[in-house]
Amino acid sequence: MDFARVELSAEDQVFLDETRAFIATHVTDEVRRRDRQTGENFDEQVHLALGGAGYLAADWRSESDGGFSPVRRRIFQLEIARAHTPWYHWGTTSVVARLVQQFGAPRLCEEVLPGVLSGEIRLCLGYTEPEGGSDVATCKTRAVRDGSAWIINGAKMFTSNAQNARYVFLLTNTDPRGSKHKNLTMFLVPLDSAGVEIRPLRTVDGDRTNIVYYSDVRVDDRYRIGEVNAGWTVMRSALDAEHGTGEREDHGLQDVATMAGHGVLMAEAVDTVAAIASQPDRDGRRRLDDASVKHRLGRSFARVEAALSTPTMFGRVAIGQTMRDISPDLMDILGAAAALPTDTEGSADDGVTDYLFRLALPTGIYGGTLEVFRNMIAQHALGLGRPRYG
Repeated sequence: MDFARVELSAEDQVFLDETRAFIATHVTDEVRRRDRQTGENFDEQVHLALGGAGYLAADWRSESDGGFSPVRRRIFQLEIARAHTPWYHWGTTSVVARLVQQFGAPRLCEEVLPGVLSGEIRLCLGYTEPEGGSDVATCKTRAVRDGSAWIINGAKMFTSNAQNARYVFLLTNTDPRGSKHKNLTMFLVPLDSAGVEIRPLRTVDGDRTNIVYYSDVRVDDRYRIGEVNAGWTVMRSALDAEHGTGEREDHGLQDVATMAGHGVLMAEAVDTVAAIASQPDRDGRRRLDDASVKHRLGRSFARVEAALSTPTMFGRVAIGQTMRDISPDLMDILGAAAALPTDTEGSADDGVTDYLFRLALPTGIYGGTLEVFRNMIAQHALGLGRPRYG
């Protein structure tokens, strides 16, 4: 791996300056404050502005198809992260849009893809069920053929950003008597369909997700993605992207670890606590002069650097576990005032550490628990056998 500094061409430097100015104009303090209040990790006006300026299309397309070069893609991603842009919805939308392009009917592609690239259409994931846990293949949501349409009944948990999406990429069971993984079919269901009910769920870290109920939802067959009972093949590409197990380009400019964005938030929190600990109090004493504080901060820095430098889904586990391990130390270093959230008078660090502490739990759950990923690493990367429980 080459850690050399990338020298920008004059054109790429102009792109960096223009992108930074664009993001500064649209991702304002008010946008970030509103995002903290809603916990949606999405801002429609920012998203539409990015679409209108062509950033979404350039990020989605390959360089040969008129998209970003690897350097410009990296610049764009870094500037988006630096500004704390409410952004996670685009990752889901772009992955599903690729599957629509690959497996969907031409008419459906014409209906969906232009709006995705303009920012007007967003897509969300309907996988997990109330009693299903991480094993989404145990899907109980039923889709029954009715002429040229399908009737869908069931419920999905943790459908994040459904309230801001036009369609849901929905996993259904189309053959209850069929064998596991061979009885599933994917649909792109319009969320304004009769029988769809979206109810908000607030997570421990303050974010909003949803439970979505499907009651006799009628969907035309043209919204089917892929062949009947071949949904696992369609879905596997999305899971690979989410898990960080897909093929990686060899230019070396992408994030090393999956979920590196969460790792950057963690690094910022450690930096914040270190800066506060180095400041003297009214008696001239610094927290950093305490050997225990110095040890725990040093250990936190080392753990964060190691996690961010750990590749792919190995890095996902490292980031999730590190966040769980160091956030209590950071809270303890700052004291009781660290428990006060953002925009609260008397907060030790404007809620940075409090948010990290609360974020640590769901980071190790959504998209698959840390235990699930450890099993995946053991079986698929290390060649070990399947775990035996009991």
